[in-house]
Amino acid sequence: MMNFDYIVVGAGSAGCVLANRLTADGRHRVLLLEAGPKDWNPMIHIPVGYAQTLKDPSVNWLYETEEDPGSNGRAHVWPRGKVLGGSSSINGLLYVRGQPADYDNWAQLGATGWASSDVLPYFRRSEGNERLRDEQHGTDGPLNVSDATTRHPVSDAVVRAGIQAGLPFNDDVNSGEQDGISYFQLTVKKGMRWSAAQAYLKPAMARQTLKVETDAHCEAILFEGRRATGVRFRQDGRSITAHATREVILCGGAVNSPQMLELAGIGDPQVLKAAGIEVRHALPGVGTNLQDHYVVSVQYRLKPGTISVNELSRGWRLMAEVAKYAVARKGLLTLSAAHVQAYWRSRPGLSGPDVQYHILPATVDIPRFVEKQEWELETVPGLTLAPCQLRPESRGTIHVKSADPFAPPSIRPNYLSDPIDQKTITEGLKFADVIAGQEALKPYVVHRLTPAAGPMGDDEWLGYARELGSTIYHPVGTCRMGQAGDAGAVVDPHGRVHGMIGLRVIDASVMPRLVSGNTNAPTIMIAEKMADSVLADARAAAAA
Repeated sequence: MMNFDYIVVGAGSAGCVLANRLTADGRHRVLLLEAGPKDWNPMIHIPVGYAQTLKDPSVNWLYETEEDPGSNGRAHVWPRGKVLGGSSSINGLLYVRGQPADYDNWAQLGATGWASSDVLPYFRRSEGNERLRDEQHGTDGPLNVSDATTRHPVSDAVVRAGIQAGLPFNDDVNSGEQDGISYFQLTVKKGMRWSAAQAYLKPAMARQTLKVETDAHCEAILFEGRRATGVRFRQDGRSITAHATREVILCGGAVNSPQMLELAGIGDPQVLKAAGIEVRHALPGVGTNLQDHYVVSVQYRLKPGTISVNELSRGWRLMAEVAKYAVARKGLLTLSAAHVQAYWRSRPGLSGPDVQYHILPATVDIPRFVEKQEWELETVPGLTLAPCQLRPESRGTIHVKSADPFAPPSIRPNYLSDPIDQKTITEGLKFADVIAGQEALKPYVVHRLTPAAGPMGDDEWLGYARELGSTIYHPVGTCRMGQAGDAGAVVDPHGRVHGMIGLRVIDASVMPRLVSGNTNAPTIMIAEKMADSVLADARAAAAA
């Protein structure tokens, strides 16, 4: 028997934050469990290594969805981190918070205390921005945020083309005003990935109050009545029991947290009974409200002689880039999943952008990428503009299929099932052509490559989106925050599971709605804020 004050299940973005914050004052003993290995793989730490880790089962769950009607009956591979740092160790390194209205909407939906003014201090506390120094940004937080060290002439031309197409230049999309086009900022420090494990966990691992167990798969949450008292986990072929005197905190993300609740008998009774699980507590919102960003790439052939990422990734040019990285930590190997970002409004009357573009001077075999998440770069120069709808209306589910804790759950994303989503992605794809057709890109662009050049109507664009769209790795919402009287809410605004004692969920699954951008920075913010709630409850209990 192992005894702790808190047990944190999952050493991803949120779990690493909690491991640090809960042990900072030396008063609480914390056990952090991670089903995957330590983050020793060098491809984790070299920024461009995401192209390998996105398909590497040694550090990646590589979940597969059910066949999805909205995307022509295709199943989708969903990369999720299975390593210290979780998805922050394998993601595209992009730092985006979303829009203030996202968080104001959370508060309106019942997540009291989560308005934009409430969350800004936690974004600032987490952030160590190398360039931006104002009331919107932190400069000494654990999560290093830097500008891209490598520019590219085609990316520069895309920024000019976006301005010509009517987008403002916006060198700080996290300022509260998101409209515009610019280079991404990255979670990179001195040319190396700065994951949540690097930012939060590594500094805490020397503390005697923190114990980290890797290759430790949680089999069950243990209870005495409605109180969570510990967990049982599998490691090296043995089942080990650990006891928590205060709380068990689930940080498994939008896939694993609802799965762990359902395995514990907490969820929709019909789902539980179908999986052969005894109902402990009826909570029908578990596993519902799934949202994800669905991205569709438009590719362009560039003129012969243009040196895009395609050419830099092979032969003598690649060797030169490796040498550049070894000497100066610059060049191709510092590249993130996209170079340029753009935010655009698809229709009048919106309070903020509803389409985001990930833009990179590279082209891949799209069918192979969407089917297997394999980045097979072309051998000739290319450019990709990839729009996604920021705030989808479509909703999916994640539910267990059996009582086996090692069996993957059923993931049903229901992409493009809402007419608003269909219209928005269609308009986003059309505007990609508008950007690519601007004067600034005429020295580079020959024609549209994928889909094939030529006029296309709305139905054809939508058909293309259904055929070749894919996840952009942002699932959220499956244990959403809300008030006790809300039938779909799973946790309260402090992460406490409704109807249970000593059990919380703290990760991206608690988001009531998907934010208008990439989800790593918001997930870290959530953990920062909820860590304060956990510690406040501990102080109140000690004073009682």
